[in-house]
Amino acid sequence: MLDILHRDHLALRIHDGAFSAMDLTARHPRTGELLSTVKFMVQTLAAAGELQRDLQRELTYDGLRAAEAKGNKGGRRPAVPTDKTDTVRTAYLNGQSIASLAREHDVSRGAIRTAVADLLPEHAIDDREGAPAPELPVALDMPGKVADFLRAAALDPGERAALDQGVTVRRGQGYTLRVSTTPAVHQQLLARCQPLHGAQSVPAQRKARREYANRVSTLGQ
Repeated sequence: MLDILHRDHLALRIHDGAFSAMDLTARHPRTGELLSTVKFMVQTLAAAGELQRDLQRELTYDGLRAAEAKGNKGGRRPAVPTDKTDTVRTAYLNGQSIASLAREHDVSRGAIRTAVADLLPEHAIDDREGAPAPELPVALDMPGKVADFLRAAALDPGERAALDQGVTVRRGQGYTLRVSTTPAVHQQLLARCQPLHGAQSVPAQRKARREYANRVSTLGQ
């Protein structure tokens, strides 16, 4: 998040209190790295937030286990009573509309859709045999020179979002951008940086593009 704020020339400051004068995006004017005091403060705030979240999760699980031990079931009660669910489903299969069923049983349309969810056309399409499984995101390290070139290129919204959500990993004097997206988008990004493979690019750019191409090629194996 701090890298994105730095790229967009935005500052992040604590509103009040002992650290109200600290800019959490302040960087060294020569190296461009986050100041050590800023890095310490950000890491401390992140650790405290993570601890609070973990404690809340543990307390929630403890409460759920205690409720289960007493025989209580969590979640909201269905708006359509269990003894009427079969009637609603049968009426829907016989052609009655969701709107009329909602009026008849004095519930919302969403409640009726929940009761007949597995009978809806979109559910049948998703569950059809032979339907291809959706692609899962894959994280690949993109060399910084490739990322810099792509940021200045004309990209599709999905490609631009993948770059914007990438995580910067410092590598000595340079960096890599850890991009998590589907293999298809990785292939598209690789195609976008094809000019780096030409003779007009510098050797470092050609090498960076080749490294990214090698990583993308492993996705099909």
